Amino acid sequence: MDKLAAIGVDFGTTNTVVATGHGRESSELLSFETPTAPTPTFRSTLSFNQDPTEPTGRAVRAGPWAIEAYLDDPGETRFIQSFKSYAASSLFTETQILGRRYQFEDMLSAFLLRLREHGGEATAQAGGRVIVGRPVRFVGARPDAELALTRYQTAFERLGFTDILYAYEPVAAAFFFARQLDQDATVLVADFGGGTSDFSIVRFERRGGVLTSRALGQSGVGIAGDAFDYRIIDNLVSPELGKGSSYRDFANILPIPLQYYANFARWDQLALMRASRTMRDIRGLVRKALEPEKIERLVTLLDGNHGYHLYQSVSRLKEALSGADEAQFSFRADDVVIEKPVQRGEFNGWIARELAAIETAIDEALADADLKPDQVDRVFLTGGSSFVPAVRALFHARFASERISSGAELESIAAGLALIGGEDDLSQWCQRVSG
Repeated sequence: MDKLAAIGVDFGTTNTVVATGHGRESSELLSFETPTAPTPTFRSTLSFNQDPTEPTGRAVRAGPWAIEAYLDDPGETRFIQSFKSYAASSLFTETQILGRRYQFEDMLSAFLLRLREHGGEATAQAGGRVIVGRPVRFVGARPDAELALTRYQTAFERLGFTDILYAYEPVAAAFFFARQLDQDATVLVADFGGGTSDFSIVRFERRGGVLTSRALGQSGVGIAGDAFDYRIIDNLVSPELGKGSSYRDFANILPIPLQYYANFARWDQLALMRASRTMRDIRGLVRKALEPEKIERLVTLLDGNHGYHLYQSVSRLKEALSGADEAQFSFRADDVVIEKPVQRGEFNGWIARELAAIETAIDEALADADLKPDQVDRVFLTGGSSFVPAVRALFHARFASERISSGAELESIAAGLALIGGEDDLSQWCQRVSG
């Protein structure tokens, strides 16, 4: 095999990370030269604009360049993020973008092509072998994992990869973590991404210096960091923008429609409201609202296309609450100022439903493996939401603290995927999509 054995691709709901593997013991994260600074994370976004200078008549951008294009001209930009969420949906067949039909595999291949352009030659090597991460359970009401992997397969084949394998994301993280083990161990890996939380229990043993594994159990739930962000918006920000208030309609006092705040689940949808009939209705409420200043803030936020910056403020708060019992939320845009202290206990209450779903998934993984918590030797937490104290508490309630480790939040999955690609026997770690 070539010195560069494989490429590991952790295609995530929010970010994508790529690693190159050089055998069983060595991997390296790819760095992208973004408009601001080099980074190993590439935002999983796409933008489409009319551009007569391009052969296709459209400019397609990805990652931070897509966000930049959208913020510069939201009215003329078709922006797509979190499109991994549609991978396993049979209801999603195609979408129209600038007069052309795009299926999921078309969007993914367009994204991967731009990622490769920004990632350099390394992403075109590895003798055609790529190990792609996949969640234990894709998001959606009735996710079809086989459909999702078939769509993945088409997209990666279009880029010229000839040896395409798929590994569960938490299994890849487990492989990365297992290199630290000095004895045989049963390991539970919890991977918290942007859209899914996945759990795998793997038995690792070394025989003749060779690491072997046996999958014991797994589970997953379509809840993770993005859901936490929305709870902050819904409980902290939306009330300052009129949610829960009322307006006067002749002699009647009516509640401000909750539908106006549903789009806050995704910041890119907020800009689309500016040209919609909904926006006209919102403007009309300013003179009818019992608290007009709140509706005025909503209008200003939408008119100014401040959704992305709002979510940045939310992320900063979530990060701060991971290290402190209280943190200050601060969002300023034009004349909209929302600043409030937030107790960690408040935040825990906001995400109680999500925490309960994650707790159930942990117990499902244990049940699937037919293990009790004290039969798990090590627990490895990875992914951004693993920093949330309430999430960590779910594990400390079940496992001895000395058994719990965390770290390598950015690299564990991608690096693990790349390292798996250097194994002699890939069958115990990966699966292929049959033609």
